Parts: sequence; C-alpha cells; structure tokens
Amino acid sequence: MQQFAEPGDAKTLALAIVETISEPFVVLDSQLRVVAANSAFFKTFEIDPARSHGISLFDLDERQWDIPLLRERLRTAIPEHPLISGFEFDRDVAGIGRRTFLMTARTVDYGRSSAPNTLLAFRDVTEARRAEAERQALLERTEDLLAQQRVLFQEMQHRVANSLQIIASILMLKARSVTSEETRHHLEDAHQRVMSAATVQNYLHLTDGVDEIEVSTYLQKLCEGLARSIILDSRPIIIDVNATQCTIPSRNAVSIGLIVTELVINAVKYAFPVVTSSARVLVSYEAHGTDWRLVVSDNGVGLDAPDKAAEPGLGSVIIEALTKQLDARVEITSSEHGMSVTVAHATFHSTLSTAA
Repeated sequence: MQQFAEPGDAKTLALAIVETISEPFVVLDSQLRVVAANSAFFKTFEIDPARSHGISLFDLDERQWDIPLLRERLRTAIPEHPLISGFEFDRDVAGIGRRTFLMTARTVDYGRSSAPNTLLAFRDVTEARRAEAERQALLERTEDLLAQQRVLFQEMQHRVANSLQIIASILMLKARSVTSEETRHHLEDAHQRVMSAATVQNYLHLTDGVDEIEVSTYLQKLCEGLARSIILDSRPIIIDVNATQCTIPSRNAVSIGLIVTELVINAVKYAFPVVTSSARVLVSYEAHGTDWRLVVSDNGVGLDAPDKAAEPGLGSVIIEALTKQLDARVEITSSEHGMSVTVAHATFHSTLSTAA
C-alpha cells in the first residue's frame, strides 16, 4: 500500500529535497516572493537567509535581481505555467564579479487547494561561455591563418609555374641555337620534361590546394594537355583515360602526374615510328582501399623497336625515383602488339581493361 506523507511531513520533505540540490535553487510564491532556498543559493549570491524569507526576488541583494528581461519572463510564467528552460542572463556577484547564469523556471499549480509556486534553478556557465569564446576566437584565428596559407600557397604555385615556363623557354631557345643533333635532342627532351612538370603544376593550381585530388578528372585534364602539346597533326595518336572514381592525396598527385607524363611522352615518341590511324595510348588507374595501380600502355611496335632501344635512361631513372617515393613497383611488358608499363602499390588485382 502506498503511504502519503502528512502535510507537515510533506513540507519537511520538500525543504530537504531543495537543500540537497547542489546548484542554487529557490522557491517563490505567486507574488515572486522567496518561500525557500537552498544553501547554494545563499552562498553563491551572498544573501542573508534571515533577511530573504517573504522578500520579493527583485528586492534581494540590493535589487541586483531586478533585471528587466528576467522580471518579464517570470511575470509571464506564473499565469501561463510554462517551463522556462535555458534562460541566460548576466549579473554581478559580490566578491566574484560578472557571471553568466542559465536559469530554469517551472511554475507548479496546485489547483484550488493552494496558490502556485515558481521553482528556479540556476547554473553558473561563466567558464563554459568563456571557453566557448576562446574556442571561437581560436577558430577564427585558425581560419585567418588558413586563408593566409592558401594565399601564400597560390602565390607559390604561380611562381613555380612561371619559373617552369621560363626554364622551358630557355631550353627551347638553346635547342634551336646548338649545332649538335645529340645536344639538341637532349635539350628538347629536357624541355618536354619541364613542360610536363608545368602541366601537372597548372592543374594542381586549379585545385586551390585541396588535400584530395579526384583521379579521373586529374588524369583526363593532364592527358588533354599532353595531347595538345606533343601530338602533331601529321601523327594522329589518341590518348584515352580509363580511371575509377576515387581520390588521391595531393602529395601523391605530383608524382603520379609526372610518371604519367613521362610514360605518355615516351609512348608518343617511340611506339609509333610509322604513322598509323589506329595509334592509341591508354592511361588507366584503379584503387582498392590503399592499394592502387597505374598502367600506361600503347598498341605500338613494342620495346624491340630500334628507336626504343636507343632511348636514353633518364626517363627510366625518373620513373624509378618517383615510383620509390610512392612505395610502389614498376613492371614492363612488351610484344609486337605494344608495350605496357605498370606502377602498382602493394598487391593489386585489376578489374579494368588496360589494353591499348
């Protein structure tokens, strides 16, 4: 059987509950006069308990509680009996200074048996708001620094692109002025490699310094630029791209772009000694998790062609160095039907067609 407390016992129990609440808590009558409050309320706001009972909340502590917005909220709460949650206000507290409090108010209506009471609970959120302000200020400073970093990064990219263009122009001028065919050949190769680096740099400049680069778009733009710069109308060669929809870290994009450029240039220069309408170079890329595979293949004459055999080793050295940076490996296959160079990271099982 459920047992209900007598009226006197109920009052004692209610006061005991109020006192056990750790945060400032006060009970007001229908006129917003103090009926009861806990020790935390008196201690926090340095109010004399003996001089608070029956006093209007707004007259306490030399009218420090007479805050217009607070008065309006509480006056509205009594007749409507709503729950006021998260009402935030500032006030000065003796010995502490300016503090920010979060108030929750609830008016309890007993019906006709008794006048309503309003219960107020206060939580000091000064330190929390201060921490939020500091975090916001730190966030704003960080955003400012990142904006400055982006500007500097763009300026650096612009300077690098200009420098590469200047170097490429100088190499071409030198190639035109020398009499030695061998020297001219090496200078032209150097010019193409510098232009390759410039092509990669120009695309990365358009990405505005993002951390991840979309591979398919990246390789498509790169190969379109290569086709415009190295394929002559008299030697029609198609460069296709077959790449899965995935991203790579921007730090790897430069190395992969340079490898693709080197291999594509090599295929265009040496795979098709005889002009043919079916000449094709295919660049494919696919990834599974952290594993990836890049393949550049052609349907040319293969590695046994005399021109390929005479190819200087600089391109191979460059590819090997870039592959090592990517923690990958290089595999080359060749036949009379063409040549394929694979650069793969870890074990990989292909799902794409890589035949040119």
